[in-house]
Amino acid sequence: MIKLHSLRFRLILALALVVVAVAGGIAFAGAQVTSRIFEGDEHQQGMMRDARFHWFLGGYYARHGGWTNVQPEVERIGQITGGRVILVDVNGYVVADSDGELIGQQADDDWDVPTEPVRSGPIPVGYLIFNPPEPIGEKFLASANRTLLLVAAAAGIGAVLLVLGLSRRILAPVEALTAAARRMAAGDLSQRVDAESEDEIGDLARAFNAMADGLTRLEELRRNMVTDVAHELRTPLTNIRGYLEALRDGVVEQDDQLIDSLYDEAMLLNRLVDDLQELSLAEAGQITLQRQPVAIAEVAERAVEAARLRAEAAGVTLGSDVRQDLPLVDVDPQRVGQVLRNLLENGIANTPPGGDVSVTAQVAEGMVEVRVRDTGIGISAEDLPHIFERFYRADKSRSRATGGAGLGLTIARQLVEAHGGHIWAESAEGVGSTFVFTLPLSDESGREKGV
Repeated sequence: MIKLHSLRFRLILALALVVVAVAGGIAFAGAQVTSRIFEGDEHQQGMMRDARFHWFLGGYYARHGGWTNVQPEVERIGQITGGRVILVDVNGYVVADSDGELIGQQADDDWDVPTEPVRSGPIPVGYLIFNPPEPIGEKFLASANRTLLLVAAAAGIGAVLLVLGLSRRILAPVEALTAAARRMAAGDLSQRVDAESEDEIGDLARAFNAMADGLTRLEELRRNMVTDVAHELRTPLTNIRGYLEALRDGVVEQDDQLIDSLYDEAMLLNRLVDDLQELSLAEAGQITLQRQPVAIAEVAERAVEAARLRAEAAGVTLGSDVRQDLPLVDVDPQRVGQVLRNLLENGIANTPPGGDVSVTAQVAEGMVEVRVRDTGIGISAEDLPHIFERFYRADKSRSRATGGAGLGLTIARQLVEAHGGHIWAESAEGVGSTFVFTLPLSDESGREKGV
């Protein structure tokens, strides 16, 4: 059943109205033009006919000296024209009638007597009253109008059937999209629609499927994040509770080692909460950047020095080879330093003793490109696309103490993108990894070079 407010009904109504209007306009215009043509032609033919009959009857009157025995001639004229012909003398009496009914009678006053008389020479001798049959033009026009009306009706019906077929084909995918969107709004994120056509409807279907994939991915990430946060918080909280219960029950004695363990677990919780808050602000775009022209070599050197003690404890060589003559970058030095520290800590954690981690930088495509390279265990091709996701660990066997909570790279990506840069990783298993990020140049760098 077609609903009155539906798009299909409006399409059918609009096309039907267009067809009726066009067909009606053509019929009206055709009738007017044809009527004028036929009326003009009939008028011309009537004048020629009257003139010919007047000449014939005038000659008859001259030859016979009157209208004696003119009845057969008038009957022949009636047969020729197909209408009724009446001949009236100058005194107003009917002298001949093609139907033979009014001969000898006085002409009625309401008869349409022509103003032009029949003449014998210059002398008026009578009047010819002609009552023609229904004009051929009127019959033709009536027939043509009926035909046009039938054509308009057939065109309207055809248009409705055509729109029904086309609307079913065109609107069926839209209706499927609507139904899928309603089910998705009800919580069913598995909804997808066919997107085989290459037209705008196909583009809409593909956009819907892409949106559905994105929503499914976001919902999966949300569930995973809740699970991961609970899991990450549970372990240190369980450890702290275990230590405290052991102290309360007198199972262990309070000593410096126990206090240090409790402190480490509390710091782990603190670091996790700080990382979550940092990540939340970054993803919401609420991090305030104190941007200024900065030499990237200085930022890199400070980050390396901050990570040196940890590198030495892990037996990893740490170094920076960033040239001092690189252009200034327009960044927040604290945030970029945080990115470098996260990347350095990740490299140290994944590099065995005897390896090395280094920082280099260069100018590439109007940006400063910073590289943090390590000679660690590397990242598999399967894990590489996911390493910047929350709580993701390429090496599932690493503990939280050595592997972190899996938020450092995610925070690094958010901070780099907040500066208008881009970050990615290049890695091969057993060879090492290189994390690369870009930073925008400062306007002062351009002025220094005369740009």
